[in-house]
Amino acid sequence: MSTENLPQNPAAQPRKPRVAVVFGGRSSEHGISTVTAGAVLGAIDRTKYEVLPIGITRDGRWVLTADEPQRMAITDRRTPEVLDVAESIEGGVVLPVDPANREVVYSEPGAVPKALGEVDVVFPVLHGPFGEDGTLQGLLELSGVPYVGSGVLASAVGQDKDYMKRVFTSFGLKVGPYVVIRPREWQQDEPAARKRIVDFAGEHGWPLFVKPARAGSSIGITKVEDLSGLDEAIAEAQRHDPKIIVEAALSGREIECGVLEFEDGPRASVPAEIPPPSAHAYYDFDAKYIDSTPGVVPAPLTDEQTAELQRLAVEAFDAASCEGLVRADFFLTEDGEFVINEINTLPGFTPISMYPKMWEASGVGYAELVDRLIQAALRRPTGLR
Repeated sequence: MSTENLPQNPAAQPRKPRVAVVFGGRSSEHGISTVTAGAVLGAIDRTKYEVLPIGITRDGRWVLTADEPQRMAITDRRTPEVLDVAESIEGGVVLPVDPANREVVYSEPGAVPKALGEVDVVFPVLHGPFGEDGTLQGLLELSGVPYVGSGVLASAVGQDKDYMKRVFTSFGLKVGPYVVIRPREWQQDEPAARKRIVDFAGEHGWPLFVKPARAGSSIGITKVEDLSGLDEAIAEAQRHDPKIIVEAALSGREIECGVLEFEDGPRASVPAEIPPPSAHAYYDFDAKYIDSTPGVVPAPLTDEQTAELQRLAVEAFDAASCEGLVRADFFLTEDGEFVINEINTLPGFTPISMYPKMWEASGVGYAELVDRLIQAALRRPTGLR
């Protein structure tokens, strides 16, 4: 029997993928994460995706926030907070831990929990510990929810400058001289730990850069010119991380390169050069985000230098088993050698950040970049891969 003339039920319209943008967090990079979230929310194609903004407060609560990117900008040299855009400070958001159920639930005291629908992919724009370091990625793996960026191992390696450099060295990438002071060393024998740093300075010279081992956005970093500033620099780094890393200053140019996962694998962007900021001792947080010290894109390099840098950036991406995106930071020394300083698995992603600027100069605009990252996450399964 022909069904051609029978009444037809219109096919249900397929639901657009729902993207949860998760931002804020417990680290000292909470504010710049919120700025990044505003940029990403403003760039996501709403004809293609549904969006669910979720903020994590400084004390670790997950809250629903307003989908109002304009309220997430730096104002009067102040970065915004999740609480500035939270819909309520009473309720909380709960992700599922059952891979068969991706439904997000919102609950308030004394009220029936409310289902917010399934989440198809998470776009984390968290920087630093408790977000960029593999902790959130582990939670999402348990939940079976795809997410933008690297997995647990690569995220952890990319957050810890000590083990990052160990991985790079094992793959034959050149790193600069450094020494690491772990919490137990400092607690058990502070004079001996300090002497290790002083001896390191005696071998490699001043200045030194004293850094938290597991932080980003140049927060907690001090350029130490001589012994008189060492103790204060150590205390500042330990305010952000009990494990610190001390690096010798390298004489050369700061060059960055973006890596992005395409359908056929990772590709490198045109590089950028970070000139020494005139109003700052080095390229610190204020130089990056508050005063917006401009980088030079593309970096003035020879074709051979550009090709070599791009090769090394992709090599670093692969060495750490990264996925999605990475910004790789190098020094070009006076003898013409590229020395890798670090990678960022969730780099600064505001419109003025170098990672989007490098890709814009490579022909991939901000909105397309966001879309490519979401699509890469949707293609990639969770679990072992």
